[in-house]
This record gives sequence, structure tokens and C-alpha cells, in this order.
Amino acid sequence: MAGARICLGQIGAPHGVRGEVRLHSFTADPSAIASYGPLETEDGRLFEIESLRPAKHALVAKLSGIADRDAAERLANTKLYVPRERLPEPADADEFYHADLIGLRAVDYAGRDCGTVVAVHNFGAGDLIELRTPHGAQTELLPFDAVSVPEVDIAHGRLVVAHPTTTTEMPPSLRGTPTAKRSGGG
Repeated sequence: MAGARICLGQIGAPHGVRGEVRLHSFTADPSAIASYGPLETEDGRLFEIESLRPAKHALVAKLSGIADRDAAERLANTKLYVPRERLPEPADADEFYHADLIGLRAVDYAGRDCGTVVAVHNFGAGDLIELRTPHGAQTELLPFDAVSVPEVDIAHGRLVVAHPTTTTEMPPSLRGTPTAKRSGGG
């Protein structure tokens, strides 16, 4: 999705008196956050990671322009982003960046509009997509797996959803709490 930004990390508390901060990285390899170039805040400020080292439960980072503890304190809880275009394409055909899924049109097998993806969630039992229904402000959650979402077509801005109309139409693995992560198919 052009223009999208991906959150790669969040600044935590200051570390020491020289302007270092605790940094919580959301990248697969936490230290890789330093390799993505300048990181942008929600309000448009840019920071380069000048140094990075592991610490207990986080990383410790020295950010450009942050010279003392007071400046570091003002950055606490600041999220850090990069443009989507700066990230590599997912290696697996069934792996997607949330930013690429949000905004996709959802259709059923017959091509009928089922809504638009407005969010991707994971509450611990597998990924869920949140769809805003076509006729109203209501949303619904669907498991993001190959059974409920058999096709994802980022290039054409759509995904196919298989809506069960009754609980008995749902595969046994999906009755009750969904636990499947999208795998296979699609």
C-alpha cells in the first residue's frame, strides 16, 4: 500500500544520563531495527540510531539529537516508523504486513461485497481480520486463515472470505475460538 508506514519500534524509558533510551523493537530480529535507516515519529521527527546494544527486556539505543536524560524522557512511549516501501517483501506467500491488508476489499466467492479490512488483531489465539461491513458502521472479526480467507490478492486490492452461515457449516477446527494462523492454500 503506497504511502503506508510500518511501526518498527517504540521508545521506552530513558537509560542513564547521556540521552540513551530503552527501545522496544518489533522487528523479527530486534537489532535489525537499526538497519532500516531513519526512523520517523508520528509527528514527523526523524531519528537515526547511532548505537544499539541489548539489555534486559529491551535494547538500549543512542538516537541522533538526544544528548541528555531530559530529552530522552520526552520521547518515552514514542512510536517509530519507516515507509512500507523500505521493508523487504515477505518471504512466505502466506505472510503479509498488516499495512498491506488494511484497506483491502473483502468479497465472497460470488464476488459480493463483504466489507473492507480495517484492522488486523491477534489476541493470542491467531490472527483475526476486522471487516467493516458494507452497509453501516458495524465490524466483524474473521479468522485470518486459509479456510476463512482462501485468497489474498494485494495487487488487485481484494481478498476472498468464506462466510459460514451457521456454526455447523464451520470446519470443526473453527467452531468456537479460532486458533489457526493463516497457513496453506491462498
